Amino acid sequence: MRSTGIRRTLVALGVGALTLTACGSDGDRAADGKTRITVNCMPPRSAEVDRRFFEEDVAVFERKNPDIDVVPHDAFPCQDPKTFDAKLAGGQMEDVFYTYFTDARHVVDIKQAADLTPYVKELKSYGTIQRQLRDIYTVDGRIYGVPRTGYSMGLVYHRQLFERAGLDPDRPPTTWPEVRAAAKRIAALGGGTVGYADYSAQNQGGWHFTAELYSRGGDVVTPDGKKAAVDSPEGRAVLRTLHDMRWTDGSMGGKQLLVINDVQQMMGAGKLGMYLAAPDNIPILVKEKGAEYEDLALAPMPGGRATLIGGDGYMFHRKASPEQIRAGLKWLDHMFLTPGDGFLGDYARAKKNDAPVGLPEPRLFTGAADARDQQVKESHANVPVENYQAFLDGNQDLEMRIEPPQAQQLYSVLDGVVSAVLTKEDADIGRLLEDASAKIDGILARG
Repeated sequence: MRSTGIRRTLVALGVGALTLTACGSDGDRAADGKTRITVNCMPPRSAEVDRRFFEEDVAVFERKNPDIDVVPHDAFPCQDPKTFDAKLAGGQMEDVFYTYFTDARHVVDIKQAADLTPYVKELKSYGTIQRQLRDIYTVDGRIYGVPRTGYSMGLVYHRQLFERAGLDPDRPPTTWPEVRAAAKRIAALGGGTVGYADYSAQNQGGWHFTAELYSRGGDVVTPDGKKAAVDSPEGRAVLRTLHDMRWTDGSMGGKQLLVINDVQQMMGAGKLGMYLAAPDNIPILVKEKGAEYEDLALAPMPGGRATLIGGDGYMFHRKASPEQIRAGLKWLDHMFLTPGDGFLGDYARAKKNDAPVGLPEPRLFTGAADARDQQVKESHANVPVENYQAFLDGNQDLEMRIEPPQAQQLYSVLDGVVSAVLTKEDADIGRLLEDASAKIDGILARG
């Protein structure tokens, strides 16, 4: 599941799944003999600044590569789950098209992706990208896509509320018992203050249950992906903690069935101590929900075992010609994969346009490329980077884990489990997990 719109470094990046015209089947040569590629994920006109940046960057690319004609498409969101498979099946997908990490295997399985393996050596930046992200687009040893951004889950917390509750904001909780204890003290401040909030509707409860399960070393499915694994000591511990925080401690407030916007509103209003999120939540809390950067901090995922990662990248239409693949890889290098430059990495431009610079993610590169990207980011930082140091340090010790197969269907099942625990004091945790396991087994069996 995506985090909050894959909006990373610029002001209001609207990433869009695009119109059904001028797609990969239209041919690879323009009338003037140029190699023509259609691409998606151009910001919509409503995101004026980002749209201008995107168009500027495409124009620069075309000047540097006069033999390539880039035709970008825009809409919102970047990928609409309701139309994605239909576009693939109908041959209407762009030559270079956006995908969530969780789409990669599915697109390959239905034979709608071009094999990039013979060409990826021409992608200058490929070897600098984190291997765990590259591996997401590698199936049976063949490469079918290129990552663009990545995020990992952590604990967003309100420094001012920590101080008021007598907690040290420079030493955030690192275990679930510590989260529970801190939430109880924050809720005791009164005035409608909630210590810890969690999602439990619209599949978001299942998403967070998965993240919490990973954090304790558990899993949603067995290693072979064929059976449910949620009915485990770790799964029961996740639900028991939520139940006790909600009903014994009263630290999660009385209103439940929350979704991301509800929780962000609470944090932005200074009425929430902690919730799980990726770093891209922070500028949204400030720009849209009324929070201040100085009051917001980020800690690693509690539990110390693992954190859920997500993100996006690009794949290529199965009918793309070799010339189109080579052109598309050049375009990706220029737009997204040059450290400290390009649409997502031009930090000087972002700062000049009042976009947040200095957030701890995305962190796409390794080695010298990462050092270069971080150096440029730090030189233009306009947010309190020290508030995110615990997150950066703690992530070094966590396993990075992608979402489970059939994620949205599984999340729908797990939504019911989480919502039951948060709305029914006498919820039978064992029975809930048994029933969920049976449903998940059925989903996995159907493929």
